Amino acid sequence: MEIVMLVIGKTGDALIQQGMDTYLSRLQRYVKTSMKVVSSRDAQLKYLKPGDTLVLLDEKGALHDSVKLAGQMQKWMNAGPKRLVFAVGDAYGFSQEFRAMAAATLGLSPLTFTHDMVRLIFLEQCYRCMTILHNEPYHHR
Repeated sequence: MEIVMLVIGKTGDALIQQGMDTYLSRLQRYVKTSMKVVSSRDAQLKYLKPGDTLVLLDEKGALHDSVKLAGQMQKWMNAGPKRLVFAVGDAYGFSQEFRAMAAATLGLSPLTFTHDMVRLIFLEQCYRCMTILHNEPYHHR
């Protein structure tokens, strides 16, 4: 099983990229994790393969606290996908075709973040989820 963060366009902020690299590295302890950067919505659509579970990161998605998100991550992973793909859209979100392929839509906050910030925040939350699932002290309950 692999977790993939599927994004459109490169990260523009070096500090955010450094943070993302930190959490991508930390996540490797628990599960193979990667970032796939594509150039367009069409390329994002073409990236998906049979056996993938697609989750959209979208401002209109379901909001969870970190513990509930960890439980949901465990359910997605237990379902046995080859890849658990978390997608960030472009400035206009996702196409209807891409939305129709999604197993779920997840929101991070009612606040608005830049696309680069969403990448970093979500990778940190993925790491937090893994530490929760492994009963490690990173997340204080």
